[in-house]
Amino acid sequence: AGDTRRPHPMMGSQVLCYVALCLLGTGITDSGISQTPKYLVREEGRDVSLDCEQSFGDDAMYWYQQDPGQGLKLVYYSPVTNDVQEGDAAAGYSASREKKQRFPLAVTRAQRNQTALYLCAS
Repeated sequence: AGDTRRPHPMMGSQVLCYVALCLLGTGITDSGISQTPKYLVREEGRDVSLDCEQSFGDDAMYWYQQDPGQGLKLVYYSPVTNDVQEGDAAAGYSASREKKQRFPLAVTRAQRNQTALYLCAS
């Protein structure tokens, strides 16, 4: 049974709006991927950093965004160290990959439409 409650219509008219970003898990798991922080809520308009580390030694790493009730969208990918490519949903984000095991993602001036689940893969 799904939750059919809807947000109060006045919630969007608040002076301060917040962006909620969720990452799947924290700490290196059996999958060998570590994403931090697990949950993050920031005032709209502020920059946000999401970190991803992998212990596989894989060359390629990926950042995906999943909006509520939607499929995955590729934000950025890196086929090898120091090579970062934009995905289909790169607007409002930036990424770097100076170390093979680390692929941080920055959300530039976070907006409510960026409230989503973020997934890192290698």
